[in-house]
Amino acid sequence: MNVEIKSIHFDLPEDFRELIEKKMQKIEFAQDMIVSLACTVSKGKDYSLEADIHFRWGKVHHLRIHDFDLRGGIDKLSDKIDAKVVKEKGKIKKHSK
Repeated sequence: MNVEIKSIHFDLPEDFRELIEKKMQKIEFAQDMIVSLACTVSKGKDYSLEADIHFRWGKVHHLRIHDFDLRGGIDKLSDKIDAKVVKEKGKIKKHSK
């Protein structure tokens, strides 16, 4: 699984970059199903956090969170990514039976 983290309109502090990487370890159970995960953090009036998850069967999911607190936004996006991966993994198990 290839993980890419980038920031727009500001420099993402290293501790937040490490926090994102740590949160992405929650989905390591599905790393054989995910080709890449791209996270983008941009700053305007609030923080906009986006993630594109590319699954090996061609499915792509785009998730977006807006939050005034960067740490809270990272937590919310992480939970959303985890839920989406679990849902996709469940679909694959249903079809493979």
